[in-house]
Amino acid sequence: MIQNIVLIGAGNLATQLALALVEKGIQVKQVYSRKLESASELAGKVNARFTNDLSQLVPEADLYIIAVKDSAIQEVLENLKLDESCLIVHTAGSIPMSVLEGFSNNYGVFYPLQTFSKSRKIDFADIPICIEANHPSNLLNLEKLGEKLSGSVNQINSEERKTLHLAAVFANNFVNHFYAVGAEILHDKKLDFDLLKPLIRETAEKIQTMHPFDAQTGPAKRDDQAIMQAQLKMLHNQPEFQKIYSFATESIFQLQQKHKHDLF
Repeated sequence: MIQNIVLIGAGNLATQLALALVEKGIQVKQVYSRKLESASELAGKVNARFTNDLSQLVPEADLYIIAVKDSAIQEVLENLKLDESCLIVHTAGSIPMSVLEGFSNNYGVFYPLQTFSKSRKIDFADIPICIEANHPSNLLNLEKLGEKLSGSVNQINSEERKTLHLAAVFANNFVNHFYAVGAEILHDKKLDFDLLKPLIRETAEKIQTMHPFDAQTGPAKRDDQAIMQAQLKMLHNQPEFQKIYSFATESIFQLQQKHKHDLF
């Protein structure tokens, strides 16, 4: 049973995960970050020790969670000085579990499928937590830990998790970028982004009960060439936005056509 952890990382995910675990009675024994200030800041929130030296990690934790950017995982692993029996997991969507092989006899993945920010507290109750482990006993321990946080704990292998992460990039990262583009377009005309927020909320609410294909609206779905050409002209001073508009409208139209054909 996992009763305490060491958290390797102090970024967005690490911060929210630490806070959520502590609320559920899991002790954070220590926080590591390359920046001592970052480690200290998070450690202060969860009453933990902190360090910026991987060789100084406490040796007796039940679980070591690597929650750093994907490109830093290998470097972290190569500098760990832990006993080979320690249970180690990473939290990355697109990194296979196999990267942990050879660094411990007990390892896995603990991947909460959500977007995180340090400053925005989040409720883990319905966040899908995707787990994978190299041994059934490790999987069971991760499952029990996940169930303390969420009602949605899922055994997902590395290939499936990569697919989930790819879909999440489209559904979250790209969509948020489109919010930013919309904000830029409004800002140029001195219009308030708040005007779009009810529309954004309704778009998100609709897909709770409708398939995204059925929820699609707008000129691209209707193939309204007059409106699309007029809007492209409005972007004549922003050629990068014109490219996005053209690509996105064509993608919407093609996907709508594909689904129509699939229905017959």
